[in-house]
Amino acid sequence: MTAILTTKNLSKDFGGFKAVNDVSLEIKKGYIHALIGPNGAGKTTFFNLLTRFLPATAGEIIFNGRNVSSRCSATLAKDGLVRSFQVSAIFPNLTLLENVRIALQRKTKISLHFWRSLSQLNKLDDEAYALLELVNLEQHAHSLAANLPYGLKRALELVTTLAMQPDLMLLDEPTQGMGHEDVEKVTALIKKVAQGRTVLMVEHNMQVVSSIADSITVLARGAVLAEGSYQEVASNRLVMEAYMGSSAAVGGA
Repeated sequence: MTAILTTKNLSKDFGGFKAVNDVSLEIKKGYIHALIGPNGAGKTTFFNLLTRFLPATAGEIIFNGRNVSSRCSATLAKDGLVRSFQVSAIFPNLTLLENVRIALQRKTKISLHFWRSLSQLNKLDDEAYALLELVNLEQHAHSLAANLPYGLKRALELVTTLAMQPDLMLLDEPTQGMGHEDVEKVTALIKKVAQGRTVLMVEHNMQVVSSIADSITVLARGAVLAEGSYQEVASNRLVMEAYMGSSAAVGGA
């Protein structure tokens, strides 16, 4: 299986503290790859390095066969490496349709033509509706995003991420702060939108990870502790100790 993203000895130091320590990782095309670990393991910092929100202290990032270690965040997004955030990054005072159209503008020649009439964007409506329908939000197309319940806001963020036509979707804690019912719905949506795509996700909920992840990397103290299937990492003694300080199973974390 071809790798879409590879890191080689990626590291990030903050003074004398190593937040990410010599991480070499391979994400295979078409996989849902989960990045897990206890609090403070360096997961979000690693995401910030991949998307160049933070410069690495050392190491390389290879995306689609090219070294992108020195590219800026905006260029990476244009290249197809698109991320979500722990806090929903949507425009609350715009409708769902308008949120998706903004994301769709990236591939047009009018993305920065703010002086043109909004009617110029109507040509994007059919595609925006189709994306909303993919996650069962089409009936809310003309509602303000601010009025959505939290779980649907996360679903909208998935749609706007998809509208960027990513080769690799990076999802940072997509089910954080959700109730059980919303977790199940968003998990199902991730699995649905991931078909034919590649996803790297940071996630604390082990039920979510066990149900959709094809491959898992465990970070602890900024370094790779274990890799493999859920069954492999859940039975790894070092992983158990990192999560629980005992021989308790990861599934109970």
